[in-house]
Amino acid sequence: MHSSPTPALQKIVADIYALESRRILATLIRLLQDFDLAEEALHDAFAAALSQWPKDGVPQNSRAWLISTGRFKAIDHIRRRAVFNASISLISEELQETLAASENWLETYIEDEQLEDDQLRLIFTCCHPSLSVEAQLALTLREVCGLTTEEIARAFLSSPSTIAQRIVRAKAKIRDAAIPYEIPTQEQLPERLDSVLQIVYLVFNEGYSASSGETLTRQHLTQEAIRLGRLLSDLLPQVEILGLLALMLVQDSRSRARVSANGDLITLEQQDRSLWNH
Repeated sequence: MHSSPTPALQKIVADIYALESRRILATLIRLLQDFDLAEEALHDAFAAALSQWPKDGVPQNSRAWLISTGRFKAIDHIRRRAVFNASISLISEELQETLAASENWLETYIEDEQLEDDQLRLIFTCCHPSLSVEAQLALTLREVCGLTTEEIARAFLSSPSTIAQRIVRAKAKIRDAAIPYEIPTQEQLPERLDSVLQIVYLVFNEGYSASSGETLTRQHLTQEAIRLGRLLSDLLPQVEILGLLALMLVQDSRSRARVSANGDLITLEQQDRSLWNH
């Protein structure tokens, strides 16, 4: 019987979810090749954390633990489904073979810095040219940024049902067309870059001036956009990418001075410039 999580542990798990859930989801999507299965695995992993961490303690690499746990939960889920649906038994067998061939997968994940690119892979998948621009934006804001359907609908001045249908159709198209979860080749990158840059800047804007919620800013989103901008600049150091990264860094440099202790917005003229990150 597992211990109940203390309020302190609940806060730790909530903080990890806020900071890491989108990265964890991106890796699970790459590993499982299915949006819906990965989202279910993500929530199962955090539920397992609330159940196991009170007894075992918070692991040193919580993100790797959650990814590994989510992956196992997804495989268990597929195995259970395979009992009732013979058509997916092959998928179950393939995943089990992959699991058997990667017993040291968790250690490999911790050591493999390339997996930092998983979110970038996900953005390029969501921005595939076979999807409409509207679908690209909605899917990326939902899967990469973690915005709710209602928040995206407000940003697009649309209804939640319309946005939900757009996201479902985009996921189905990615699945049915077998669109790969990968960063395009150097030859493919230029034609795919505009949509991706637009998405990264939308992520930054949502953090810089939140469209909803109790706070005026979402600092974790601005930092995530900057991180993605740096990844892009390393991958393809073009002037458009460097310009976007510079713009985000300049804007973010004033973040500590933009909001008062009471959460009120401070105009540029009234900001304490000693708080700027020079």
